[in-house]
Amino acid sequence: MSQSTGMTVPFFKMHGSGNDFVLIDNRKLALPRAQMTLWAQRICRKAFGIGADGLIFLQNAPAGEQVDYIWHFYNADGSRAEMCGNGSRCAARLACEIGLADRNHVLGTDAGPIRAQVRPDSTLVKVQLTPPQDLLLGTSLTVDGVQYEVHFVNTGVPHAVIIVDDVSAIDVDKLGRAMRNHEHFAPAGTNVNFIQIRGNCKLLLRTYERGVEGETFACGTGAAASALVAHELGLVDESVELKTSGGEVLQIHLENGTLFLEGPAVKTYSGEMFIESLGL
Repeated sequence: MSQSTGMTVPFFKMHGSGNDFVLIDNRKLALPRAQMTLWAQRICRKAFGIGADGLIFLQNAPAGEQVDYIWHFYNADGSRAEMCGNGSRCAARLACEIGLADRNHVLGTDAGPIRAQVRPDSTLVKVQLTPPQDLLLGTSLTVDGVQYEVHFVNTGVPHAVIIVDDVSAIDVDKLGRAMRNHEHFAPAGTNVNFIQIRGNCKLLLRTYERGVEGETFACGTGAAASALVAHELGLVDESVELKTSGGEVLQIHLENGTLFLEGPAVKTYSGEMFIESLGL
């Protein structure tokens, strides 16, 4: 507590393949869930806050839950998300470093338990995603008079997948926003992934994220959804390397029907935020 500047709260800034997050150890802060939406909106704002795609609170698991710890995950717009692949890797690495869990552990999310493995002496983290649900291939949807073949699967959060010839030519913000809000996906909406096939084990990926309401540098659950759809269509093998719009590489492994996401979880900096200046 600082007498001159008001209350400060410690935080960590991390990213998974350019998908960036602010993380807070809520064991010490004990912020009630009712206030978390506002904190996400204020903290994730660029220029006026710290700036991030999402805000993650880590805390002890409630008694009786078969997980090592839980998180509360919020998108930048303040909406609560069931799951985030890149965020879960960052949470897993930080949980090890602050004593919440060992290198092999289970994280409790709204989408269910997530098994994580933090590699020794490395930023690499591998997480076992929740079982994919609601797979639907080959739906024809029209946006602005153009017909698209859209595939869908829920890999913790809903994802539409569209295969294109050249991801660099796609206006992700415009088409992604229109598809995210398409009546077919109402009322919850969906994340939207555009993928380009580069052989049996490589994909290029660009993602429009619901909640961020724009393109992000990477999306872990979107990478998993894209790899799964491409595999179900017979276009790629069970292990796939995806290059994101941020230039990073994510690995997706489909092992006996289970999806695994592997990639770097990078801690960029830590600090203290003056919450009064953020209107909190």
